[in-house]
Amino acid sequence: MTNSPSETATFDLDAFAAEIAEAVGGQARVAHGTAKVVVAPEGWTDALTTARDAFGLGYFSWLSAVDWTTDVEVGDPPAEGTPERIEVLCAVGDLTGRLVIFSTDLDHDEPRLASLVPVYPGANWHEREAAEMFGIVFEGHPQLEHLYLPEGFVGHPLRKSFPLLSREVKPWPGTVDVEDMPSDDAPSTENPEA
Repeated sequence: MTNSPSETATFDLDAFAAEIAEAVGGQARVAHGTAKVVVAPEGWTDALTTARDAFGLGYFSWLSAVDWTTDVEVGDPPAEGTPERIEVLCAVGDLTGRLVIFSTDLDHDEPRLASLVPVYPGANWHEREAAEMFGIVFEGHPQLEHLYLPEGFVGHPLRKSFPLLSREVKPWPGTVDVEDMPSDDAPSTENPEA
């Protein structure tokens, strides 16, 4: 029986992430107990194929994206100096609980990436969602059809520049007015004779 990482005191997440990053030509980052390997878009499917075949990370967990843009319709823009891009993230793991998040950066205006469906068939639905919501073209995907939005819908709702109609009808509420908690010196409302 295989021990879980919590039972195996010798598992070194930093070394594991560095080993994968070296094998796929990427960069390893470990923060808050999570391993992340950043790869170039042109090495995306090769990197994840290597993760599956050479490192036993055969279980696809999820794929999504982040829109790092300064053109923000609602909310705060990213920190100054953050490069504008679409970041695609994918989590893969094994039965022992090891999990690695792979990341790649795409051109913000025309995001294109090879499909992972030939490597991980479970990526099918996730790529369809990311295509619909972020406008990413997954080249080689067998069926990039809408999941949620009606045909003819214009725009990609999870892009930060997408205007929220609800905010045009009712402005963003802004800061919430919160009352201070009562102090210890405040008179008690409890019954002293109880």
